[in-house]
Order: sequence, then C-alpha cells, then structure tokens
Amino acid sequence: MTYAELVTAIQDYSENTFPTVDVNRFIQQAEQKIYNSVQLPPLRRNSVGTCTVNNRYLSAPNDYLSTFSLAVIENYNLSNENYTYLLNKDVNFIRQAYPNPSDTGLPVYYGLFGTQTSYPTELSFILGPTPDVAYKVELHYFYYPESIVTASTTWLGDNFDTALLNMSLMEAITYMKGEQDLIVLYKSRADEAMTLLKQLGDAKEKGDAYRDGLPKYPVT
Repeated sequence: MTYAELVTAIQDYSENTFPTVDVNRFIQQAEQKIYNSVQLPPLRRNSVGTCTVNNRYLSAPNDYLSTFSLAVIENYNLSNENYTYLLNKDVNFIRQAYPNPSDTGLPVYYGLFGTQTSYPTELSFILGPTPDVAYKVELHYFYYPESIVTASTTWLGDNFDTALLNMSLMEAITYMKGEQDLIVLYKSRADEAMTLLKQLGDAKEKGDAYRDGLPKYPVT
C-alpha cells in the first residue's frame, strides 16, 4: 500500500475527507505506536564511528532512539579484527569505576550520558575506561524509518498495511469524536492487526524452523 492508497483508504473507511495535515498526523502517530510496540527488522540500523583518544564521550547518531549493541573493534579492516561488546551500565557506575578521565584503556562499559554539548537535541554515550586509541565502534540501534508520508512506500506499507491502515483509522475516529460503538470496532480491528504483526516481528522472525521448529498456535 502506497501513501496515496493509504490516504484514500482512510477517507473511504471513515467516510470523511480530511485536510492533508490531519491525515498525515494520523498516519505518523500510527507509525510511531506500531514501531514502539513490535520489534521489526526494518527498525534496526548499523553505524560505524570512531572514538576520540582521551575522550570518554561518544556521540550517538542523530536518529538514535535506543541501543541493541555497542562494540569496540580492534584492528578494524585487518585480517585479525576483534570485536569487544560493551556492557551497558549506569553513568554513576562508570563515574565511580573510572573517576579520573585519564584512566585509559580498551572500553569495557558504556552508558547513555545525555545530550551532546554542540547539539542539545541529540544524545551521547560515556565510555569506561576512556579510550586510549581511536578505536572503531559499531553501534546497532533502534530508529524510526522514514514515514510513508514522505517516502511514499515503506516496508510496513508493502508488507503489513493491515496494521498501518487500522492504526491510522483509530487516530482518525478519535479525531472525529466518533460514536462509542465505532471506536470499539476500530480498536478491535487495530488490536487484531497488531496481534498478527507481533506474531511476525516478535515470534516468527526471532528464530527458524531448524532450531526452534515451526510456530505452534492453539487450535480453536
């Protein structure tokens, strides 16, 4: 389902013609709820950066939301690359374990520190100990992919438009202050779509038939 098809479906189902700014808001709010409810592969991104020698702080990517893993890579791009996956700790722990910024070495821990000095709307990490070398670091993280509103087509629209449409309709019926029975109906359809999507993102895509066997669901 493309953006144009989604807008048409929202207006057809709700029997209402919404201003573009409103229908875009319905869609983007629906996407945000979906992306925070199900762990889908398109929500994962990889970034390779570089530590600064004698600097315990590391800037997060501008679209960073949360961490899947953070690794320091020794001998990057050589035949003997070595990945050290850092342990997530609270900032207080790292401060106490390495109170002096001159405590340097291969980082073992990281914590989400807070906003960047130069870019107050973006986040940064603190590393412990302070890097003694300009190590390469690899971050796997959760982010919001581009909305179908601006991209026209997305993984969600192509592969699970049921969830996107019904969650958008929930936003639309709330905006319209619809009758209670309609709200209940729309919510039921949205919940059903999200259940199916969670079976895909949180179950089927987390394993394979060789190791885990095929998913088994109760027979009713």
